Amino acid sequence: MGKLPILVSWVYRKRMGLPLKYGDYALGYVENIARMMFRKPNKEYVANPIVDNALTKLLILHADHEQNCSTSTVRIVGSSHAGLFASVAAGISALWGPLHGGANQAVVEMLEDIKNDGGDVQKYIDKAKDKADPFRLMGFGHRVYKNFDPRARIIKKNCTRCAQ
Repeated sequence: MGKLPILVSWVYRKRMGLPLKYGDYALGYVENIARMMFRKPNKEYVANPIVDNALTKLLILHADHEQNCSTSTVRIVGSSHAGLFASVAAGISALWGPLHGGANQAVVEMLEDIKNDGGDVQKYIDKAKDKADPFRLMGFGHRVYKNFDPRARIIKKNCTRCAQ
């Protein structure tokens, strides 16, 4: 897990044609990732503490959310004293199935369909509102929380702070 910020930032910087930057481990996890990713050559990156705090909370909310398939898999594999990377790889593999990662895949496929159809987002919003149309917007709702996801209150408050 400690090397993940480095790997993420290096992939991003390589794709953007920027020189690679090492982290500053005196910084927090999120601030360090942002610094390694967005620092310009010969210019220091200054993190926005509101965004840093919001992203930190978002990661915590997602990491500490129920005992789903991938979380259980990581814990079970880790309990055998397998290494961190083997445990995380097992958890990622659990996302492969359509019942536990399929929602993410459905969102990507829907967005690609919208793009390939000309990118008229309003058309698809109208389709979603039409009760006679079987089209559904993917990525909304939750398998466990049918009425309200309690994390949404925290996420909404932090998104509002970031937008101000």
